Amino acid sequence: MNMTKFYRNLFELNGHPVVARSLKKFAQSKASKPFIPSFVKLYKININEATRELKEYHSLHDVFIRDLRPDARPVPSEAHAFVSPCDAVLSVVDHLTEESRFTVKGQEYTVTELLGSESEAKKYSGGQVFVFYLSPTDYHQVHVPVDAEVESVYTLGREAAPVNELGLRHGLRPLTRNYRLVTQMNASGQPLAHVMVGALNVNTIERTNYESVVKRGDSFGYFSFGSTVVLCIPKGALKFTGKKGKVKMGELLGEWIPREV
Repeated sequence: MNMTKFYRNLFELNGHPVVARSLKKFAQSKASKPFIPSFVKLYKININEATRELKEYHSLHDVFIRDLRPDARPVPSEAHAFVSPCDAVLSVVDHLTEESRFTVKGQEYTVTELLGSESEAKKYSGGQVFVFYLSPTDYHQVHVPVDAEVESVYTLGREAAPVNELGLRHGLRPLTRNYRLVTQMNASGQPLAHVMVGALNVNTIERTNYESVVKRGDSFGYFSFGSTVVLCIPKGALKFTGKKGKVKMGELLGEWIPREV
């Protein structure tokens, strides 16, 4: 058996909906437990970062959404620190157009489509979009990037296209068509849109934080399967000092600039 292909099908769910549902059911069942050691080995998962030992997990899904020890992802304490919300590969789209358009993997999107609101999209005109792609290797819980107040949380989309490399490049604009959880935040007077985008066929996004005031590094939710996080940042709100490419949750990406009163 080609285990790489098997696990990619299992967690990126690149197949027919009926097959995807069956794979999801298998991954969440005790029948998948014998596969845990090979999954951890293949994706070089550092199980020592987790709160449980390998033998304590009862399914592949349990490993996929594993909790980490508090010291595994230290979060900077500096005032106005802005951190990565997840383990992922980060792409940064600078200088959104006046219409808040942006391009990812050759496909054009609009913030209006992403957020489902033209008035909200205008807040990000000329700003930035950060796209975090999570692979099966990654810790799949999503956190808060900066201290903020939660203003609204809602869902959009009904599609379920893949959000892996091929899906983002060749799919029909999956970031603005897929099921997604949109959270509008106010961070020191600046707006911030935090969007969790579901993956192919099984749109499983679980919100775990219902507080109205959140702190950087707080857990916000998790993906049960393949996934992407998109952050919309207004012009001049972030001094980016981090790096693109592979990032870890809690890694410093820059300094958030409060709005002057």
